[in-house]
Amino acid sequence: MPCHYSYSGSVGASNKDRAVRAAIELLGTQGVRALTHGRVDERAGLPRGSTSNYFRTRAALFDGVVEAMVTGELPAVAAAFAASGVDEFVDGLVRLFEFLTGPQKMVTAARLALYVEAGHDKSLSTALAHGRARLEQQITPAFIALGAPDPDLATQLLATVFEGMFLHVIASHAPINTRALIATTVQAALTNPVND
Repeated sequence: MPCHYSYSGSVGASNKDRAVRAAIELLGTQGVRALTHGRVDERAGLPRGSTSNYFRTRAALFDGVVEAMVTGELPAVAAAFAASGVDEFVDGLVRLFEFLTGPQKMVTAARLALYVEAGHDKSLSTALAHGRARLEQQITPAFIALGAPDPDLATQLLATVFEGMFLHVIASHAPINTRALIATTVQAALTNPVND
């Protein structure tokens, strides 16, 4: 997958980008408890107080992290949902999942840590919901193009399955049949939903 995050610690990255990348690394490797302004400064190799200059509060730092993750993933998501047929669609989704749990595993682990924290942090929950909505804007049109009878439900189904698969692969280290799970999900999404 050709997408890489623009805020990585590469030469020329701004101090703000370095702080965000360090925050994501802390979340992805040590969890939410490790996320303090001081720890981010240390991890990023920035002078003390630098992170708080960009993100005054922990909530602002969370917002910056979520924004960076979504912006970094949008090209990969857009590529996965640009398929013209079902088989190509499944192939793209498999590549996307392998990217998010391979080269971008740390970022996905950071997202999972944020999901747990959002259970008792309303502002973080709002930021994550906004980020998810931006990603879903790439997904729903693909289901419309493929003829899903309920594209919104199809989008919810796929997002929920992906999140569950992330938990299995990253948190549980459990082997899964990625292609079979994705293909089955797409097939279910393209059939008539069960009425309540």
